[in-house]
Amino acid sequence: MALVFERRPEAGKWALILSPLLAVVLTLVSSLVIFWMLGQDPLRALSVYFWQPVSDAWGLQEVAVKATPLVLIAVGLALCFRSNNWNIGAEGQFLIGAICGGGVAVWTHGWGGPWVLPLMLAAGALGGMAYALIPAVLKVSLRVNEILVSLMLVYVADLLLDWLVRGPWRDPLGFNMPQTVTFASEATLPVLFDGGRTNIGTLMALAVVLVAAVVMARTLKGFEIRLVGQAPRAARFAGFSDARLTLTVFAVSGALAGLAGVLEAAGTVRQLMPGLSVGYGFTAIIVAFLGRLNPVGCLIAGVFIAITFIGGENAQIVLRLPRDMTLVFQGMLLFYILACDTLILYRVKRRVPGAEAQA
Repeated sequence: MALVFERRPEAGKWALILSPLLAVVLTLVSSLVIFWMLGQDPLRALSVYFWQPVSDAWGLQEVAVKATPLVLIAVGLALCFRSNNWNIGAEGQFLIGAICGGGVAVWTHGWGGPWVLPLMLAAGALGGMAYALIPAVLKVSLRVNEILVSLMLVYVADLLLDWLVRGPWRDPLGFNMPQTVTFASEATLPVLFDGGRTNIGTLMALAVVLVAAVVMARTLKGFEIRLVGQAPRAARFAGFSDARLTLTVFAVSGALAGLAGVLEAAGTVRQLMPGLSVGYGFTAIIVAFLGRLNPVGCLIAGVFIAITFIGGENAQIVLRLPRDMTLVFQGMLLFYILACDTLILYRVKRRVPGAEAQA
């Protein structure tokens, strides 16, 4: 006897909508058990993780800072995933965007003007786009698996950044630390509130969500993305090109990841250094699926995941818990999302070997 998955004739619409909420609840329950096993008061630990980050203005601003790159990257990934293209290398595109945009800041340091910041944003977006097109072109032209190529390119980008900040771009007055010079004022993003770190990048992320939502719901390109992902044979019959769409969604996804990278470098860190990203590109995969591959859903999910980042930092100080606890939390969330979706779309059946042949 074997257990097999059989696709359900129909999956309830509300079940699919409520699946992320169920995944969140299951993650919270599992976290309570883990906190208890670690000797912590479970309710106090949850308060530290989820209430304290949003209990004051400073915490809300920090949540917005963390959510901005997550939302930007997740929206681009959602477009890829909806069209059945798997861009797993957004982390590398994020770093390349930071390198290209940050390179403009380093090059113009001391003599730039108001034109520097727009040039940085354009360079970051174009750099991320070009980097994302590498796996896309290989997939279209040579049928190379885009998952492996995009993932391997992450390490190339990471090592490139490390070499630059330790070598040709290292700050000569930085006490031999692996970092560039601090960006000049004209190469940094204006903040929205005095005394905080929230900058205009947050407004740009909201604008991207709005544009992506309109494109997906109201335009032919959005219909093409959905159709190619759900029924590729029907899409080809209708005259849509798989190859052209693959290049398009990878380009948009890479541009948004690159934009997120330069926003992080110019708005939050204000220089380039190793460890610029805390895994935004990989975490955005969780955000995309938690948001049901919908731009507005990605916004909500991005804010929720950003709260876990800030809550994890609070837990390190207040509860003396390791940073890896946040990674465990996010990993459980992704597991429960996939598990809930699988059980909604499929049912488990017992299959006895030889029964079909006898029938």
